[in-house]
Amino acid sequence: MNRRLPGIVLACAVTALPAAAQLNKLPEPLETVGFEQRIGDSLPLDAEFVDANGARVALGDLLGERPAILVPVYYECPMLCGLVLNGLTTTLRVLELDTAEDFELIVFSIDPGETPEIARSRRDTHLARYDRPGAGAGWHFLTGDEASIRRVADAIGFSYTYRPETDEYAHAAGLVVVTPDGRIARYFYGVEYAPRDLRLGLVVAADGQLGGVVDQVLLYCFNYDPSTGKYSAVVMNIVRAGGLATLAVIGLTLLVFWRRERHQLAEQRNG
Repeated sequence: MNRRLPGIVLACAVTALPAAAQLNKLPEPLETVGFEQRIGDSLPLDAEFVDANGARVALGDLLGERPAILVPVYYECPMLCGLVLNGLTTTLRVLELDTAEDFELIVFSIDPGETPEIARSRRDTHLARYDRPGAGAGWHFLTGDEASIRRVADAIGFSYTYRPETDEYAHAAGLVVVTPDGRIARYFYGVEYAPRDLRLGLVVAADGQLGGVVDQVLLYCFNYDPSTGKYSAVVMNIVRAGGLATLAVIGLTLLVFWRRERHQLAEQRNG
């Protein structure tokens, strides 16, 4: 599915816009900025980056066992990217799933001029806020060259533009959940992410290998809306689930009464 969402596009590079431009059309820096839905498409797993420790890694090296959250940012962004990473870290802190055990976190810079040292500084800051033992093994903050960055950005439908006059990038805000084999499963837009929605996205990406019965019930009762990147309640499914739950309670009650009656009859015979 290809869907451009100009309404959710926020730009780091634009700080003041003429009123007429705001009313009539998108400002020039934002005309080539967006985040298109490409659910089901595959990532270029051979795209090479450098991790926060200075080691060269292919994107596919970070996948294979668990789903992943993939986040396009740049580390020296003066505003928007910090909000994205802060919002994500806040959500991850309350999520009942753990990085390195249940999923991978892959953040990549869209600025080819950024260094592993900058990536490491940002990783350590947010990892300290996350504050879970052993989580660092699942946190991958990457930098790369223009070719690798563009390949991954194009694959996830993330278009951005560089503004040399301010040395900043205009870009959208959001993240992508991908399957262990590198296929795009879900998009989440903006700078705040509901823990329930992100958890369900990871459960879907893991093909049911994460979570439990409650998650499967929630997936039945909530429908993913690709236009907003959120899960909304499906009324009829909730009604059906409620009806099944009611029948289950009635059946269990009848079973208890039946077993109690059999026990009483057995006692009368033996007495």
